Amino acid sequence: MPVTGDQQLLKQLNRMALVRQVSAQPGLSRAALADVLGLTKSTVSLLVRELVDEGWLAESELRTTGEVGRRATPLHLDPDRLALLGADVGVDEARVVATDLLGRIVAGSTIRYEDAADPASCLRQVALGLTGLARRLARLNAAGGQRRVLGVGIGLHGAVDEAAGLLRHAPHLGWRDVDVAGLLARQFGTGSPLAGVPLTMQNEANVAALAEFEFTPQSATDPLIYLSIGYGVGAGVIVSDRLLTGLRGFAGEVGHAILQVDGPPCSCGRRGCADALIGLGALLGEPRPSDAALQALCDRVGHGEEAACAAVAAAGRQLGVLLNNLWASFDPMAIVIGGAALRLGDALLGPARAVLADYARAAMVTAPAIRTSHFGTDAVAVGAAGLARYRLTRPLGG
Repeated sequence: MPVTGDQQLLKQLNRMALVRQVSAQPGLSRAALADVLGLTKSTVSLLVRELVDEGWLAESELRTTGEVGRRATPLHLDPDRLALLGADVGVDEARVVATDLLGRIVAGSTIRYEDAADPASCLRQVALGLTGLARRLARLNAAGGQRRVLGVGIGLHGAVDEAAGLLRHAPHLGWRDVDVAGLLARQFGTGSPLAGVPLTMQNEANVAALAEFEFTPQSATDPLIYLSIGYGVGAGVIVSDRLLTGLRGFAGEVGHAILQVDGPPCSCGRRGCADALIGLGALLGEPRPSDAALQALCDRVGHGEEAACAAVAAAGRQLGVLLNNLWASFDPMAIVIGGAALRLGDALLGPARAVLADYARAAMVTAPAIRTSHFGTDAVAVGAAGLARYRLTRPLGG
């Protein structure tokens, strides 16, 4: 009897539920998975066999369960046969990576744009970089078989309409209404190793949040907020195992949360936004601050220059206010901070933590854990790969 569409969907839902459970609790046996997921042991055995054959799962050595005649085979994600591709389409350059199912980088490269003002040219370069990685994976695994690419994720520094595949506005690039999905799909046409591979995209803070959620030991941390502080300020929010994207896909634009009434003007037209008080564009006094300008500020702070230290400390205190507001809004288990501004270190984060601690003491409650990204400068690229895994393992969307 042929399998109907509903049956196929149910099967895929169960398959990916197994993958997510093994990711969250590596080492579970088939019997344990059946108990946790409420499936029959025969169904789990059949699905696990398929997932092992396809490269999603691998078996460890048998272990004794304590029951006479029973030995369990622990299962874990297979790090060797499948790959995820991710791209960080940054302001001056792009970073493309290939990761295994655990988020570990197996190959990568950095691409300097030929013309940052031309989105078609930049995305063509990104597509070439991703295609090169896909071909390189086969060579890397030539001795043990080809590593198959499951999906491609793109992290974009601007407002993204994921459903339409559009980058609505990237203010620091000057791009508007760019058909990212269409441009990349044309590059991944017939003959490309990425032809037909699922492609998805999201805002850079959202994908960086997914890197932390999908690929770190804190993957069960939920709710989780990733706060990105670079040219501007943005956030990725995960609640109840779902990336919060909002009605139009623009949730997390906390750079335009008002921190100071009648504060400094922001590029959005408002006054007192987080971008205008914390973002590097405001801190360095440049609409498109360079790496050299950031390094010069770091050096001045490192040498104890009074004006530089005062400016960074003031931004840090405003960051503390923003952290408090995010805490009050989402009650997260953790807030992860990433982005180029982390190079300022404790000069920025110290005052932020102090302000947050003061608010917590005043309210007589415990503030959420505040930590920095596990993935450093690769957070967006790895997170884009994490976005691919996130979408693949949630067939009904997330």
